[in-house]
Amino acid sequence: MTSATILQQGTIHCFPEGLRDERGKLVNAEVSAVVHDGKRLILASDKPIPGEARSAVFALPIGPDGPDDAQLQYFTTPLIKQAVKYEDFALTADGRHVLATTGFDRIDDASHDLNAYNHLLIWPLGEPDKVQVVDPDPRDGVEGSLELRHKLDHGIGFPYYKIEGLAAIPGDRGDGLLLFGIREQGRAHDDFAYVSRLVGAHYEISDQGNLRLIDKVREFYAFDPSHHEGVRYECGLSSLEYDPYHARLYLLTSFETQQDGAPCIGGYLWVISLEDFHTGRRPLLVTTAEDSPLEFEHKAEGLAVLDHERLLVAYDNDRHLGLGSVDERDERHACEAPYTLLRMT
Repeated sequence: MTSATILQQGTIHCFPEGLRDERGKLVNAEVSAVVHDGKRLILASDKPIPGEARSAVFALPIGPDGPDDAQLQYFTTPLIKQAVKYEDFALTADGRHVLATTGFDRIDDASHDLNAYNHLLIWPLGEPDKVQVVDPDPRDGVEGSLELRHKLDHGIGFPYYKIEGLAAIPGDRGDGLLLFGIREQGRAHDDFAYVSRLVGAHYEISDQGNLRLIDKVREFYAFDPSHHEGVRYECGLSSLEYDPYHARLYLLTSFETQQDGAPCIGGYLWVISLEDFHTGRRPLLVTTAEDSPLEFEHKAEGLAVLDHERLLVAYDNDRHLGLGSVDERDERHACEAPYTLLRMT
């Protein structure tokens, strides 16, 4: 059994209050990805954050009092700014590079208008200005990880899918295994099923610091959260995170539905050892100290391992402003992203 205790909850100010886009619409913080690089948190919104000196990716330190958004720094390298709809971050298995993926949930075969939604990026730890696109189209001047897109198409096997998880774990032959977490799959964006499925391929890092897949993308793992009696709603995978301290994977699942005519959002946390992962066993549902399922009251989308025992969960509540138990205020400002800090036992 793995249980969790809430150490702290709060909000992170992701940009100035009242920020509006070029259409005059209020910008909403929708944090969907987070990773801890050993010194600070790196987070991303799945919607662009306007402004020449801003981007959807930013970093801030975390100390005993929690995340310090007074020291927030945006990553403004053009390659990082051009990608749209970030969904997850990961460290490579050796901890030396940061990986960032978008959702890969849309493409235009007749043009390159939607290439920004199809990016896997890599940069050396602490050096985002050295970012590179993984597996780009071989034609010069065509942006995006379009060769990777073709490999994902074959490995996933559906015309429509949405990636929301990313993790790199040690491989079985001295390399690494890159895993993509699939949340949605089906015939089209309006005809799909929620899933919790992991596809991937082994990889190596080149002398130039880029990532290269060395075998075909295929399915490595899948499970159905509804098989656990403690899960009350239909869920899809929303994040992956490798825990190098305990050689295990954490999986986030989240739900977004209606209850009595009102929006109902939340999520669950799961854990599985690498041994059980490779043998296809079911993950364990993380519980509270009272042995009841840990059910988040917000849409859990980002997960970061901070150290041997602490996790940070970030929420993407879309346009839901309610704070619940995160803060004594009834509603957050649109610029704020709620989070929870957990101690795992």
